[in-house]
Amino acid sequence: MKFAQFTKVWLICLFIILGLSRCAEQPSNGGLLLPNGFQSVVMVDSVPERVRHMAVSDEGVLYGNLRNSDEKAGIIAIADTDDDGEADIIEKFGGYRSRQSWSYSTAMRIYNGYIYFSSELVVYRYKLTPGTMVPEGEVEIVVTDDHEHGKHEHIGKPIAFDNEGHLYVPFGAPSNACQEPKRTPGAQGLDPCPQLEHHGGVWRFDANKLGQTQEDGYKYASGIRSVVAMDWNSVDENLYIVMHGRDDLLRLFPDKYSPWESALLPSEEFIRVTEGSNFGWPYCYYDQMQGKKVLGPEYGGDGKIIGRCDEFDDPIIGFPGHWAPNDLVFYKGGQFPERYKNGAFIAFHGSTNRAPYPQSGYFVAFVPFKDGAPSGDWEVFADGFAGIDPIESVKDAHFRPMGIAFDKDGAMYLSDSVKGRIWKITFYGDKGAFGEADLADMEKRKLATHIRTPDQVNDNLGRNASSPGESTYYTYCSTCHQKDGRGAPGRFPPLANTDWVAGDKERLVKIILKGMEGSIEIKGEAYNGVMPQHSFLSNEEISGVLTYIRSNFGNDASAVGTDEVKKIRNSMDKI
Repeated sequence: MKFAQFTKVWLICLFIILGLSRCAEQPSNGGLLLPNGFQSVVMVDSVPERVRHMAVSDEGVLYGNLRNSDEKAGIIAIADTDDDGEADIIEKFGGYRSRQSWSYSTAMRIYNGYIYFSSELVVYRYKLTPGTMVPEGEVEIVVTDDHEHGKHEHIGKPIAFDNEGHLYVPFGAPSNACQEPKRTPGAQGLDPCPQLEHHGGVWRFDANKLGQTQEDGYKYASGIRSVVAMDWNSVDENLYIVMHGRDDLLRLFPDKYSPWESALLPSEEFIRVTEGSNFGWPYCYYDQMQGKKVLGPEYGGDGKIIGRCDEFDDPIIGFPGHWAPNDLVFYKGGQFPERYKNGAFIAFHGSTNRAPYPQSGYFVAFVPFKDGAPSGDWEVFADGFAGIDPIESVKDAHFRPMGIAFDKDGAMYLSDSVKGRIWKITFYGDKGAFGEADLADMEKRKLATHIRTPDQVNDNLGRNASSPGESTYYTYCSTCHQKDGRGAPGRFPPLANTDWVAGDKERLVKIILKGMEGSIEIKGEAYNGVMPQHSFLSNEEISGVLTYIRSNFGNDASAVGTDEVKKIRNSMDKI
């Protein structure tokens, strides 16, 4: 159907009224850098609720899972009726209230005539109705995570379907490395880890059965910490995951790891998941620089010792640490050149915790596959999302790639989690002539600061710190709260212009010494990160770093004296 020009203008204005902006003048390729012969257009410039994962129906409707879902809307449906790459019709439906104070929707797949999606604890589905954008029936509940949940660190529910009617759902690990107490400097890990009974793995379910809980599923694989990116490869009939590696090597074991090592390790593991496989969490992690799995510090490791880790499965690729792989989709279409057929596209959402080094990731990678295995090195397929390099703080990034989807013709859709932008990418060149020369400029992108391995000295953003307090901040605090003190959305609260910093000194010192867990709200935004205790810092270091943050980032509060810290620490020790 072709829209008359006046109708199109009216629709554009309606989008503006609804806060769904898409009419701003856009740079070439929507700001993205792509291999020669590819082009992108901005399908939707901004969805206020922000789109996470997506799927495209056979009728060409793009469905997206909304991060900021509520009782009115949890899914967005988008149609491009005149095939110019830009959205003409947008509708929202499928409202649900997140059980947490923030949404961690991590799935959107179409299977057997149904659209499946998830909140952080529930996998839902709607029956698609031919000829309509919005399903007409009621939502159905397929799987519910019925465990007791306080602050569950890795609670997302990505999904995948095999060729035999099975649904795969990860149950992420409720800790960083099964420490007791959790995220405590120097604390040892529980051995054996009791969390592995119900978490830290993937369970298999019947894709067509409703009302299931974990007890109805079958534990398919274990030793898998945190999953957002997952897909079934229908060619070799295996499940694939790009796993989020553990965090806090420096903060929890400063005697064993340097800031540089903590920024790069451990690997984000690209794993082939077969029935009964075990990838070693929490006992081991993969070091992509050494090319081997090593024992975690909670279990006696020092970054070199292998120990029991030779018993566990290795990844097929070890990507650098903290890149945050948030979607994985194998390409089945015919629109792109042949070399992309059956290969893996991975959306790296980008790091938040690489300080004192620049943040890294923020691009879409491609891994060529042949006969069920990578047939070449990973490539940079789409870059330019952040709009800045180096990325010193996560909030500097203009966009962060989140979800990947393909339509039946093989065109690609990419979503962003910062503003809710969606791009459509197509190939217009000569598919038969496409080759290495067309990839040359993207290969050079590996030299960008946000992709290459940082120089241990020259890339350290804290190397010119003007005070001991600032140096301590760069080493231990900016990892989460960022170089500029603005934090990271939903995870790490800002230090800028807040009473949490400029207010009660005793409360602030106790947070450093005891840590903090649970949801807090600052300026209307909820944060659910875990603040580990930093009691290993000396009284002088705590005094210095608190004085630094109370006099920076827009704060103007009095210094915190060493004697004040000592007094509070002593009073806590007596309790």
